[in-house]
Amino acid sequence: AFALFWWASLASSFGSMIQTVGASWLMATIAPSAGMVALVQTAGSLPFFFLSLAAGAYADTRDRRAIMLFSQVLALSASVGLAIVVYAGAITPSLLLGFTFLIGCGAAIFAPAWQASIGDQVPRALIAPAVMANAVGFNLARSVGPAIGGVIVAAAGAAIAFVVNAFSYLGILATLAWWRPQRARSELPPEPLGTALAAGVRYVSLSPHLIAILLRCALYTIPIVAVPSLMPVVARDLLGGGAATYGVLMGGFGVGAMLGALSSAALRQRCSSDALFRALSALACVAIVGIGRSHWMPVTLLAMVLAGSAWTLAFANFNIAVQLSSPRWVTGRMLAIYQTVAFASMALGSWGWGEFADAAGLREALTMAGIAALGSLAVARWLPVSVAPLGALDPRSRADLVPPSVDIHSTSGPVVVAIEYHVRPENAVEFVAVINEVGRIRRRDGARAWSISQDVDAVNLWIERFECPTWLDYLRWRTRTTQSDFAVRERLLRLVEDDHLRVRRLVVRPPGSHPLGAPAEPSVTDADRGAHGPW
Repeated sequence: AFALFWWASLASSFGSMIQTVGASWLMATIAPSAGMVALVQTAGSLPFFFLSLAAGAYADTRDRRAIMLFSQVLALSASVGLAIVVYAGAITPSLLLGFTFLIGCGAAIFAPAWQASIGDQVPRALIAPAVMANAVGFNLARSVGPAIGGVIVAAAGAAIAFVVNAFSYLGILATLAWWRPQRARSELPPEPLGTALAAGVRYVSLSPHLIAILLRCALYTIPIVAVPSLMPVVARDLLGGGAATYGVLMGGFGVGAMLGALSSAALRQRCSSDALFRALSALACVAIVGIGRSHWMPVTLLAMVLAGSAWTLAFANFNIAVQLSSPRWVTGRMLAIYQTVAFASMALGSWGWGEFADAAGLREALTMAGIAALGSLAVARWLPVSVAPLGALDPRSRADLVPPSVDIHSTSGPVVVAIEYHVRPENAVEFVAVINEVGRIRRRDGARAWSISQDVDAVNLWIERFECPTWLDYLRWRTRTTQSDFAVRERLLRLVEDDHLRVRRLVVRPPGSHPLGAPAEPSVTDADRGAHGPW
């Protein structure tokens, strides 16, 4: 399945590159300001900001294949519509941006499900090579596609470029129609969208290593996006060229990107993720400043190759870091949040550098972008990027659920869990440190109102308390333990007296609720108790 998807995505990537050349050059001819040209990049990036998180939530809780099919049909329809409008001679800057936005919507919906599905196509140990293989394919298209796009636009016009892009979606659609992945069946119903979104945001907000990855990504993306977003203006104003020159520059950027993807495995073996991102920040600075100060096509092309390498190495390794730092139950949402950050940064950077170029000049804008690229390097000491060891985030089966003594409906709650620990005084300091780490993990996985208390009369007694909104949420929370979480729990249990560990599960009974286990009142029906039945 992975091989078929690779070839289909390669064809789609060629179409996307040709589409990008056509849209950017078309904008450069109908609205020649740098700001309007840069807005093409912004229009394609904004959907990732607005839609990625919801798409990631659905990718984790619904059928990923169906989501990908829908997204590709949407993008295909928008591409066909854009080609028709251009053929009719009715294109305006607003219409071009609107169709670009719709095509971006298809890509934004597709991306989280597609990237999360890599784990359905290959074992977890092969996720990093699979991500890099996709990067090689994408950047092979980036290296050749823009040159082809430039030739198509110069010879036949932008409308043909949009038609080619429309045909490029057919391979992905055919592969998705054939693919029937095996999905693990859950005994629990899928989370509603709002609950799933909240769970994803909560997970990342309580994961310091993911926060570091996202912040470094934003600081890296805003400067380097100046290169692709201002490339048409570089070709036109700094080099005095046309669509063919723009295609050559895009091709140089793509060659560098492909070289970066091919070298990634060797670089990952030789240095840590954090060291690699530090080096890439410096490389990006050199490349962007070089593009801005160059007056000669060969120098600009060399700088484009360096920028392409820095672009692909960084984004592919950000993607790998996020995937390998996220358990399977939330991978789609973590990738979506990463993409939201990355594409929001692209949209902001594209708009900002376009406005800067209009106000102060193109060379000055690129020079400032190059200096800004060092921002990610400056904060690396406080925001190190690390990747979880292989297997650390694999699911860890809990002990079988001890069934409650009475029927509990899925909507009953809140459910309060209270755990009593007896800790010797000599272990108390270490216990406090470990139990607070346990609390962070519990809150990250869905627990609320977590606290740890010490008995003032029996100081050896500690009580941990947390809540889940409903019994169903409590059951979901139990499924989210990973191997690394279990290791923290093992550290905790070594500090506790073995025969003094007691767990209580309580259901809050507000005024007017019927007591559990009491004889049913004639007026109490199953609908009054909950819609999903007992669990």
